[in-house]
Amino acid sequence: MVEFFSQLGWRPTIGDPSVMGWLTVAAYALAALMCFIAASRSRIGEDLAARARLRRLWQWVGAFMAFLCLNKQLDLQTLLTEIGREWAVRSGWYGNRRIVQFLFVMAVAIIAIAIFVFIVRRTRLLLKERKLLLFGLCFMIVFIIVRASSFHHVGVFLGTEIWGIRVNWALELGGIGLIALSAARAIRNPC
Repeated sequence: MVEFFSQLGWRPTIGDPSVMGWLTVAAYALAALMCFIAASRSRIGEDLAARARLRRLWQWVGAFMAFLCLNKQLDLQTLLTEIGREWAVRSGWYGNRRIVQFLFVMAVAIIAIAIFVFIVRRTRLLLKERKLLLFGLCFMIVFIIVRASSFHHVGVFLGTEIWGIRVNWALELGGIGLIALSAARAIRNPC
């Protein structure tokens, strides 16, 4: 096992030590904090069950944003890619990796959509008043699926600059911003 991990190109270091990388980490951390604050302030009349569901929703979204913050900092998706690559080479199917990549992306998409549908079904009455949060979660899930598909043309698209802003930055910070804005609204006007 030690030999396997020594072959990997990933090291537990800062994943993106650029200004935009740090800004994105800070945005994830701030959004997570705001979600946890929104959870602590949630109150829906006297309906304790609805209040508990709303609190759990904000806690789950906060935990999701905290995980994405950690992932951005440690570049865990690169670790996953390196493990997959090393496993493919050792198992002898590296030449067919495109098929496996496609299946992996499809599995990530199906799991993400299933989790999203589960959240929406469990909290549909709560999300009715939080369309911005719902849109932000959709945005983040799509971004994660796009990033998970480490195909060359997807990487080129994400690296494209429009008016000096990379598409990757706009998508990631846009999703974070929508969730943070929704949390800010919930903090300012708890229901």
